[in-house]
Amino acid sequence: MKTYRLLWKIQRKNKKKELERPAAEPGKEVEMEPILDACCGSKMFWYDKDNPFVIFMDNREENDILCDGRKLIVKPDIVADFKNMPFPDNTYGLVVFDPPHLISAGADSWLAKKYGVLPKEWKPYLKAGFDECMRVLKPGGVLVFKWNEDQIKTAEVLKVFERQPLFGDRRSKTRWTFFMK
Repeated sequence: MKTYRLLWKIQRKNKKKELERPAAEPGKEVEMEPILDACCGSKMFWYDKDNPFVIFMDNREENDILCDGRKLIVKPDIVADFKNMPFPDNTYGLVVFDPPHLISAGADSWLAKKYGVLPKEWKPYLKAGFDECMRVLKPGGVLVFKWNEDQIKTAEVLKVFERQPLFGDRRSKTRWTFFMK
């Protein structure tokens, strides 16, 4: 199969990445929409924690040892608040939104360090984050919402978003829900 060079300008660190991909039309350059992980934390669910297609964003940087001796490294490409992102409207084809899901955890606990803690007024906080993710999502783009319903049920959070998801799973405490703009 013939291949073409896919040139994709990555926003982070002003680098260009060149990747080989099968060509739909040999010889044509295709610009790909980047992916945004709006609250990446330690990138736990990413197979490639340095994936060149992803802009990793979080509101903090962290390098710590947890109580069980494991390292916790939060090193986003961009440090910013998911409620006020530094990107223009309609920038990303895919946005991942995995916000904190805990309302109670000790301030210095490993849970708080690893997952973050929601403010007392969590509904407007999550709504602002969801709305901001939709703002930077391109029309026709997909928003992936990840939620653990250990302390707050997914159905309660989805009501806050005031938008019907396309589909998602309903079998475990950790839920993946998909929206389209």
